[in-house]
Amino acid sequence: MLQGSITALITPFTADGAIDAKAFQDFVAWQIAEGTDGVVPVGTTGESPTLSHDEHKRVVELCIEVAKGKVPVIAGSGANSTHETIDLTRHAQEAGADAALLVVPYYNKPTQEGLYQHFKAVHDATDIPLVLYNIPGRSVVDMSVETMKRLADLPRIVGVKDATADLARPLRTRVVIGTEFIQLSGEDATVTAFLAQGGHGCISVTSNIAPRLCGDLHDAWAAGDYAKAFEIRDRLMAVHDAMFCETSPAPVKYAASLLGKCTDYVRLPMLPATEGARAKVREAMEQAGLL
Repeated sequence: MLQGSITALITPFTADGAIDAKAFQDFVAWQIAEGTDGVVPVGTTGESPTLSHDEHKRVVELCIEVAKGKVPVIAGSGANSTHETIDLTRHAQEAGADAALLVVPYYNKPTQEGLYQHFKAVHDATDIPLVLYNIPGRSVVDMSVETMKRLADLPRIVGVKDATADLARPLRTRVVIGTEFIQLSGEDATVTAFLAQGGHGCISVTSNIAPRLCGDLHDAWAAGDYAKAFEIRDRLMAVHDAMFCETSPAPVKYAASLLGKCTDYVRLPMLPATEGARAKVREAMEQAGLL
Protein backbone atom coordinates (compact mmCIF):
# COMPACT_ATOMS: atom_id res chain seq x y z
CA MET A 1 0.00 0.00 0.00
CA LEU A 2 1.04 3.59 -0.63
CA GLN A 3 1.18 5.03 2.86
CA GLY A 4 3.21 6.99 5.39
CA SER A 5 5.44 9.94 4.55
CA ILE A 6 5.72 10.45 0.78
CA THR A 7 7.76 13.36 -0.53
CA ALA A 8 6.52 15.65 -3.30
CA LEU A 9 10.02 16.09 -4.69
CA ILE A 10 11.54 19.40 -5.70
CA THR A 11 13.40 19.48 -9.02
CA PRO A 12 16.90 20.94 -8.54
CA PHE A 13 18.21 23.26 -11.24
CA THR A 14 21.68 24.48 -12.02
CA ALA A 15 22.48 28.19 -11.75
CA ASP A 16 21.57 28.65 -15.42
CA GLY A 17 18.21 26.88 -15.09
CA ALA A 18 18.96 23.40 -16.44
CA ILE A 19 17.83 20.28 -14.57
CA ASP A 20 20.61 19.21 -12.20
CA ALA A 21 20.44 15.44 -12.66
CA LYS A 22 23.15 14.64 -10.12
CA ALA A 23 21.68 16.88 -7.42
CA PHE A 24 18.24 15.36 -8.05
CA GLN A 25 19.41 11.76 -7.83
CA ASP A 26 21.51 12.52 -4.75
CA PHE A 27 18.43 14.13 -3.23
CA VAL A 28 16.26 11.09 -3.92
CA ALA A 29 18.90 8.82 -2.37
CA TRP A 30 19.04 11.05 0.72
CA GLN A 31 15.26 10.95 1.05
CA ILE A 32 15.29 7.16 1.04
CA ALA A 33 18.18 6.97 3.53
CA GLU A 34 16.28 9.32 5.85
CA GLY A 35 13.22 7.08 5.99
CA THR A 36 10.83 8.51 3.41
CA ASP A 37 8.17 5.94 2.49
CA GLY A 38 7.69 7.02 -1.13
CA VAL A 39 8.53 9.75 -3.64
CA VAL A 40 6.57 11.80 -6.15
CA PRO A 41 8.62 13.30 -9.00
CA VAL A 42 7.26 16.12 -11.18
CA GLY A 43 4.28 17.20 -9.16
CA THR A 44 3.58 20.89 -8.67
CA THR A 45 6.39 21.03 -6.08
CA GLY A 46 8.68 19.69 -8.81
CA GLU A 47 7.71 22.62 -11.05
CA SER A 48 6.06 20.38 -13.61
CA PRO A 49 4.20 23.33 -15.24
CA THR A 50 7.53 24.80 -16.38
CA LEU A 51 9.15 21.57 -17.61
CA SER A 52 9.02 20.47 -21.22
CA HIS A 53 7.56 17.03 -21.86
CA ASP A 54 11.05 15.65 -22.49
CA GLU A 55 12.31 17.16 -19.22
CA HIS A 56 9.28 15.83 -17.36
CA LYS A 57 9.89 12.32 -18.60
CA ARG A 58 13.61 12.52 -17.86
CA VAL A 59 12.99 13.53 -14.24
CA VAL A 60 10.68 10.52 -13.81
CA GLU A 61 13.38 8.26 -15.24
CA LEU A 62 16.09 9.75 -13.02
CA CYS A 63 13.91 9.18 -9.96
CA ILE A 64 13.12 5.57 -10.86
CA GLU A 65 16.82 4.80 -11.43
CA VAL A 66 17.49 5.61 -7.77
CA ALA A 67 14.27 4.63 -6.00
CA LYS A 68 12.92 1.59 -7.82
CA GLY A 69 12.70 -1.38 -5.50
CA LYS A 70 13.46 0.71 -2.42
CA VAL A 71 10.38 2.91 -2.08
CA PRO A 72 7.34 3.40 -4.34
CA VAL A 73 7.59 6.01 -7.10
CA ILE A 74 4.31 7.80 -7.81
CA ALA A 75 5.00 9.77 -10.98
CA GLY A 76 3.14 13.00 -11.52
CA SER A 77 1.50 12.69 -14.93
CA GLY A 78 -1.65 14.79 -14.78
CA ALA A 79 -2.54 17.66 -17.11
CA ASN A 80 -5.62 19.56 -18.22
CA SER A 81 -5.52 17.72 -21.55
CA THR A 82 -6.63 14.09 -21.49
CA HIS A 83 -4.39 13.27 -24.46
CA GLU A 84 -1.36 14.75 -22.69
CA THR A 85 -2.22 12.96 -19.45
CA ILE A 86 -2.41 9.62 -21.25
CA ASP A 87 0.96 10.21 -22.91
CA LEU A 88 2.70 11.12 -19.64
CA THR A 89 1.03 8.26 -17.77
CA ARG A 90 2.03 5.72 -20.41
CA HIS A 91 5.58 6.95 -20.11
CA ALA A 92 5.49 6.59 -16.32
CA GLN A 93 4.23 3.04 -16.75
CA GLU A 94 6.89 2.14 -19.32
CA ALA A 95 9.64 3.73 -17.22
CA GLY A 96 8.72 1.52 -14.28
CA ALA A 97 6.85 3.83 -11.90
CA ASP A 98 4.76 2.08 -9.25
CA ALA A 99 1.79 4.44 -9.70
CA ALA A 100 0.84 7.72 -11.34
CA LEU A 101 -0.60 10.84 -9.71
CA LEU A 102 -3.31 12.54 -11.80
CA VAL A 103 -4.36 16.07 -10.92
CA VAL A 104 -7.90 17.29 -11.53
CA PRO A 105 -7.70 19.20 -14.84
CA TYR A 106 -7.01 22.85 -14.13
CA TYR A 107 -8.20 26.04 -15.84
CA ASN A 108 -10.74 24.47 -18.20
CA LYS A 109 -13.13 23.61 -15.30
CA PRO A 110 -14.68 20.30 -16.39
CA THR A 111 -18.00 19.14 -14.95
CA GLN A 112 -18.17 16.15 -12.61
CA GLU A 113 -19.07 13.98 -15.60
CA GLY A 114 -16.14 15.48 -17.49
CA LEU A 115 -13.85 14.55 -14.59
CA TYR A 116 -15.15 11.00 -14.61
CA GLN A 117 -14.67 10.60 -18.36
CA HIS A 118 -11.18 12.16 -18.21
CA PHE A 119 -9.88 9.82 -15.53
CA LYS A 120 -11.69 6.82 -17.01
CA ALA A 121 -10.01 7.47 -20.37
CA VAL A 122 -6.58 7.52 -18.70
CA HIS A 123 -7.46 4.36 -16.77
CA ASP A 124 -8.57 2.54 -19.90
CA ALA A 125 -5.48 3.57 -21.87
CA THR A 126 -2.92 2.43 -19.26
CA ASP A 127 -2.12 -0.48 -16.93
CA ILE A 128 -0.62 1.34 -13.94
CA PRO A 129 -2.26 2.08 -10.56
CA LEU A 130 -3.66 5.61 -10.52
CA VAL A 131 -3.96 8.08 -7.65
CA LEU A 132 -6.34 10.99 -8.14
CA TYR A 133 -5.24 14.45 -6.99
CA ASN A 134 -7.99 16.77 -5.78
CA ILE A 135 -6.70 20.31 -5.22
CA PRO A 136 -9.44 22.91 -5.74
CA GLY A 137 -7.11 25.76 -4.76
CA ARG A 138 -5.09 25.25 -7.94
CA SER A 139 -7.55 23.54 -10.30
CA VAL A 140 -10.73 25.46 -9.21
CA VAL A 141 -12.87 22.33 -9.62
CA ASP A 142 -13.52 20.16 -6.55
CA MET A 143 -14.08 16.50 -7.33
CA SER A 144 -17.08 15.28 -5.36
CA VAL A 145 -17.01 12.17 -3.20
CA GLU A 146 -19.70 10.72 -5.45
CA THR A 147 -17.53 11.15 -8.56
CA MET A 148 -14.60 9.67 -6.69
CA LYS A 149 -16.73 6.67 -5.74
CA ARG A 150 -17.57 6.04 -9.40
CA LEU A 151 -13.88 6.22 -10.26
CA ALA A 152 -12.88 3.99 -7.34
CA ASP A 153 -15.05 1.27 -8.85
CA LEU A 154 -12.55 1.07 -11.72
CA PRO A 155 -9.94 -1.58 -10.86
CA ARG A 156 -6.73 0.50 -11.02
CA ILE A 157 -7.88 3.79 -9.49
CA VAL A 158 -6.53 3.08 -6.03
CA GLY A 159 -6.61 6.31 -4.06
CA VAL A 160 -6.56 10.08 -3.78
CA LYS A 161 -4.25 12.87 -2.74
CA ASP A 162 -6.63 15.21 -0.93
CA ALA A 163 -5.56 18.85 -0.76
CA THR A 164 -8.97 20.28 0.05
CA ALA A 165 -8.00 21.03 3.70
CA ASP A 166 -11.52 19.79 4.54
CA LEU A 167 -11.04 17.42 7.46
CA ALA A 168 -14.54 16.01 7.08
CA ARG A 169 -13.63 14.84 3.57
CA PRO A 170 -11.44 11.84 4.45
CA LEU A 171 -14.10 10.48 6.79
CA ARG A 172 -16.85 10.95 4.20
CA THR A 173 -14.66 9.29 1.61
CA ARG A 174 -13.90 6.40 3.95
CA VAL A 175 -17.58 5.85 4.70
CA VAL A 176 -18.67 6.05 1.06
CA ILE A 177 -15.78 4.26 -0.69
CA GLY A 178 -14.32 2.05 2.03
CA THR A 179 -11.09 1.56 3.92
CA GLU A 180 -9.12 0.04 1.02
CA PHE A 181 -9.24 3.26 -1.01
CA ILE A 182 -5.93 4.98 -0.20
CA GLN A 183 -6.24 8.51 1.15
CA LEU A 184 -3.12 10.67 1.18
CA SER A 185 -3.19 14.18 2.59
CA GLY A 186 -1.81 17.04 0.54
CA GLU A 187 -1.73 19.40 3.53
CA ASP A 188 1.23 19.03 5.90
CA ALA A 189 -0.23 21.14 8.70
CA THR A 190 -3.28 18.90 9.20
CA VAL A 191 -1.67 15.51 8.70
CA THR A 192 -2.39 13.99 12.13
CA ALA A 193 -6.01 15.08 11.97
CA PHE A 194 -6.24 13.61 8.47
CA LEU A 195 -4.85 10.30 9.71
CA ALA A 196 -7.34 10.31 12.57
CA GLN A 197 -10.17 10.76 10.05
CA GLY A 198 -9.17 7.67 8.09
CA GLY A 199 -6.15 8.77 6.07
CA HIS A 200 -3.22 6.53 5.18
CA GLY A 201 -0.40 9.04 4.73
CA CYS A 202 0.73 12.36 3.32
CA ILE A 203 2.31 13.57 0.09
CA SER A 204 4.41 16.20 1.76
CA VAL A 205 6.28 19.38 0.87
CA THR A 206 7.93 19.66 4.30
CA SER A 207 9.45 16.19 3.99
CA ASN A 208 11.75 17.59 1.31
CA ILE A 209 13.73 19.18 4.14
CA ALA A 210 12.64 17.11 7.16
CA PRO A 211 12.30 13.56 5.81
CA ARG A 212 13.41 11.91 9.04
CA LEU A 213 10.97 13.81 11.24
CA CYS A 214 8.08 13.37 8.83
CA GLY A 215 8.80 9.66 8.57
CA ASP A 216 9.06 9.36 12.34
CA LEU A 217 5.68 11.04 12.76
CA HIS A 218 3.97 8.48 10.53
CA ASP A 219 5.83 5.60 12.15
CA ALA A 220 4.77 6.82 15.59
CA TRP A 221 1.16 7.13 14.47
CA ALA A 222 1.16 3.62 13.02
CA ALA A 223 2.63 2.28 16.27
CA GLY A 224 -0.02 4.04 18.36
CA ASP A 225 2.57 6.33 19.95
CA TYR A 226 0.39 9.40 19.68
CA ALA A 227 2.42 11.41 22.18
CA LYS A 228 5.47 11.18 19.93
CA ALA A 229 3.44 11.90 16.81
CA PHE A 230 1.97 15.01 18.44
CA GLU A 231 5.39 16.18 19.64
CA ILE A 232 6.73 16.02 16.08
CA ARG A 233 3.54 17.64 14.76
CA ASP A 234 4.03 20.61 17.07
CA ARG A 235 7.75 20.82 16.35
CA LEU A 236 7.13 21.07 12.59
CA MET A 237 4.17 23.45 12.60
CA ALA A 238 6.23 26.60 12.02
CA VAL A 239 8.11 24.80 9.24
CA HIS A 240 4.84 23.91 7.50
CA ASP A 241 3.77 27.54 7.65
CA ALA A 242 7.14 28.74 6.36
CA MET A 243 7.00 26.38 3.37
CA PHE A 244 3.91 28.25 2.18
CA CYS A 245 4.69 31.80 3.29
CA GLU A 246 5.09 32.47 -0.44
CA THR A 247 3.99 30.39 -3.40
CA SER A 248 5.53 26.91 -3.30
CA PRO A 249 8.12 25.70 -4.20
CA ALA A 250 10.19 28.87 -3.73
CA PRO A 251 10.36 28.60 0.10
CA VAL A 252 11.12 24.87 0.16
CA LYS A 253 13.82 25.23 -2.51
CA TYR A 254 15.45 27.95 -0.43
CA ALA A 255 15.21 25.65 2.60
CA ALA A 256 16.83 22.83 0.63
CA SER A 257 19.60 25.20 -0.44
CA LEU A 258 20.31 25.91 3.24
CA LEU A 259 20.87 22.17 3.67
CA GLY A 260 23.25 22.15 0.71
CA LYS A 261 20.95 19.96 -1.41
CA CYS A 262 20.49 22.25 -4.40
CA THR A 263 20.34 25.86 -5.55
CA ASP A 264 17.22 27.88 -4.82
CA TYR A 265 16.65 28.52 -8.55
CA VAL A 266 13.01 28.40 -9.68
CA ARG A 267 11.81 28.90 -13.23
CA LEU A 268 9.72 31.86 -14.28
CA PRO A 269 6.98 32.78 -13.67
CA MET A 270 8.03 31.64 -10.20
CA LEU A 271 10.60 33.79 -8.41
CA PRO A 272 13.05 32.90 -5.64
CA ALA A 273 11.87 33.51 -2.09
CA THR A 274 12.03 37.13 -0.98
CA GLU A 275 14.23 38.24 1.89
CA GLY A 276 11.25 38.25 4.23
CA ALA A 277 10.32 34.70 3.27
CA ARG A 278 13.94 33.58 3.64
CA ALA A 279 14.03 34.93 7.17
CA LYS A 280 10.84 33.02 8.04
CA VAL A 281 12.18 29.81 6.54
CA ARG A 282 15.51 30.05 8.32
CA GLU A 283 13.90 30.89 11.67
CA ALA A 284 11.42 28.00 11.41
CA MET A 285 14.15 25.54 10.48
CA GLU A 286 16.33 26.67 13.36
CA GLN A 287 13.43 26.33 15.82
CA ALA A 288 12.74 22.80 14.56
CA GLY A 289 16.41 21.82 14.84
CA LEU A 290 16.84 21.39 11.08
CA LEU A 291 19.76 23.83 10.93
